[in-house]
Amino acid sequence: MLPTLLAMSLPSYVHGASPVALLGETIGSNLRRTVDRCGDREALVAPTQDYRATYRQLWHATTRLAKALMARGVERGDRVGVWSPNRFEWVVIQYATARIGAILVNVNPAYKAQELRHALNQSGLTLLLLSRGFRQTDYTEILHRVRPECSALQHAVVLDDEWTALLEEGASVDDYELLAREASLTFDDPINIQYTSGTTGTPKGATLSHHNILNNGFFCGEVLRYTETDRVCVPVPFYHCFGMVIGNLACTSHGACIVVPGEAFHPGRTLATIEAERCTSLYGVPTMFIAQLDHPDFERTDFSSLRTGVMAGSPCPVEVMKQVRERMHIPEITICYGMTETSPVSTQTRVDDPVEKRVATVGPVHPHVEVSIVDPESGRLMARGESGELCTRGYSVMLGYWDDETATTAAIDRGRWMHTGDLASMDDDGYVSIVGRIKDMIIRGGDNVYPREVEEFLYTHPEVADAQVIGVPSARYGEEVMAWVKPKPNATLDTGRLTAFCRGAIATYKIPRYWKIVDTFPMTVTGKIQKYRMREIATRELENVRRQEAGERRQEET
Repeated sequence: MLPTLLAMSLPSYVHGASPVALLGETIGSNLRRTVDRCGDREALVAPTQDYRATYRQLWHATTRLAKALMARGVERGDRVGVWSPNRFEWVVIQYATARIGAILVNVNPAYKAQELRHALNQSGLTLLLLSRGFRQTDYTEILHRVRPECSALQHAVVLDDEWTALLEEGASVDDYELLAREASLTFDDPINIQYTSGTTGTPKGATLSHHNILNNGFFCGEVLRYTETDRVCVPVPFYHCFGMVIGNLACTSHGACIVVPGEAFHPGRTLATIEAERCTSLYGVPTMFIAQLDHPDFERTDFSSLRTGVMAGSPCPVEVMKQVRERMHIPEITICYGMTETSPVSTQTRVDDPVEKRVATVGPVHPHVEVSIVDPESGRLMARGESGELCTRGYSVMLGYWDDETATTAAIDRGRWMHTGDLASMDDDGYVSIVGRIKDMIIRGGDNVYPREVEEFLYTHPEVADAQVIGVPSARYGEEVMAWVKPKPNATLDTGRLTAFCRGAIATYKIPRYWKIVDTFPMTVTGKIQKYRMREIATRELENVRRQEAGERRQEET
């Protein structure tokens, strides 16, 4: 007898049914509605630049820049780049380009010559707005070096020196011309190119529409229950979806205020901004929250205004999540999961979820999004509780990689499912847990080791601030497990004690064979750990040790 459908396991598929409709409008139209509703409320605050703007003032600033860009000859569909750390001008540029139908190209503030050259040429960028520099990097010098090789680039404007003069150029464009341009746009137009962070391989330009990112930001704000009274501290980079979508667009679609604590993340400055600006929401990747929890000013900071926030960008250790909720007074902290190619959020924990769901999962599916977990080899839909590749489908999936059909086809299958490359499982309630990256899975002598599982265990050690687990080459087992561990301040960790901590608590094959005590990890500018760099460093160091040991053995033999 064939099994009945009722007897079969529930499949790992969910869709985000929602009574709230998708927004069928452009970013400019949405901002206009917010200005009409919240014109006199603060929209954008950048204390380090001494800048404050209401929604009406922000609208005026974006109008001036939109006209200036039109005066420079920027047409609908032209690529306009911004190469800058977080500052108020970045936000103005984001909305001004959207209002005239230009495609904003987000250039990573960490880029050097080779990466900048690639982004400029691959996108066909015609105008670049850039800071004079960032940290020890001179942007103007790098641009001068690569510009002769970037034939499409017609204009470059240095924000520190030419911002005011650029705005004045808009006087030659009248209101009717701008209105006509805005009226010509559709919400499915491409509006943004974001180069993937490059943790693996050459960055590809994910191309996103008004519809993609406006709706994703809006529904993030809905989950967070934002209103015009919220003030959102955004220390994460604007060049990344976390900053410009979960941050800026979530705020402006709800009338909340964007608070920019500085050009780049600094734990002490972020703590001071939370208190001074009475922020109600805080964003960050796990490493940012860890840095704040460990900062000397933490105990002196008033967190009473906080209620919610977002932790995203990489998996959050359960212990860190618990501390953020309790010690930072963020009872409604949520975890977002997604990727640049999906605008970015596909799942998000809810503010009223049970604690165990909020600390151990990345939440249920987002509104109007579908999520499935499939066998990476066959594509077969997995049963609930089984691990497989997480795929997502819906309005949030990118239009494609800019000018790269091959890469687009490899990432998005014929059913329009975006393949994330992440290993995940789904419980009976539809909540998703990330196990790790498919490529990160360690196969040790036939045993599968998921780094995430080992990392979560190491976080329970009272002296461990952060831990990252990788696989390194082994002649005997194919791969061995290695852990990089960052101790808490004043801790006295040693590898022997760490090994002893693991014995009897996790399976022997999961216990790291190698340990490395570090102060920092290789990271992207967004705070994502670059495990491929860790593997490169570790493999090189271990090979040097093996050579040294082999040399010593040869000496002993002779």
